[in-house]
Amino acid sequence: MKKQNAVFLSIFLIFFISASGFTQVSDTGEPEEETIGRDVAEQMIKSVTIDKMEDAGFWYASIAQDQGLIRIQTRNGDPVEKAKKDETRLKEEEQRGGIGEYVLGVKVKFYRRQANVFLIKPVKPLSIPGTAKSISVWVVGRNYNHVLKIMIADYYGRPREITVGKLNFSGWEKLTVAIPPRIIQSDYHFMEKEGIKFLGFKIECDPNEAFGTYYIYFDDLSAKTDLFTQASREKIQGGYDMDDGW
Repeated sequence: MKKQNAVFLSIFLIFFISASGFTQVSDTGEPEEETIGRDVAEQMIKSVTIDKMEDAGFWYASIAQDQGLIRIQTRNGDPVEKAKKDETRLKEEEQRGGIGEYVLGVKVKFYRRQANVFLIKPVKPLSIPGTAKSISVWVVGRNYNHVLKIMIADYYGRPREITVGKLNFSGWEKLTVAIPPRIIQSDYHFMEKEGIKFLGFKIECDPNEAFGTYYIYFDDLSAKTDLFTQASREKIQGGYDMDDGW
């Protein structure tokens, strides 16, 4: 019996010593603090403002000449839920100059019922710092089945389109779309630049509802982005690397 107990104790000690080599786990099933992040890529996710969309002078709208007329204008307005849903980012914006009480309004008069398409674009492409995870915008869609898309340029300047969704809702809604992995945003060989550029919005109209006059409003274009690489890039200026831009 003593021999059997000794064998059992030896097996138990071997198992205990082996188990101690695994990641330490707390009573709640979570990794202990000193082990967190050892095998996880570092990130600095932050919500940033791309454009407040309060000045029509920085935007323009277009539609095919045989499809209709389009007009863009700065309008008074502000989504009620914006202050609550984007509280942290908007507080930072206020410290840098504030958020106004205007939105971007677009009015379209269609010539006939058909598959109309119109664009709303910034005067120049808008850069998004870091590696973008998602893009958001506040929209009044007027409960139409038209489809909203965003147009971006990847790391190499190639144009891409991402479908945000239908505009079949009333009032202000914050629409968010994830940036898929297929969109190249960096080149691991180089640290001096990364990111994508926002080129504008594309609205593909439902032929059954693309007639008469249509109104749509935009406000507060933003993105959630990983700024870790951008922060690391600042070390280049401190002698940690060389700048290839010469």
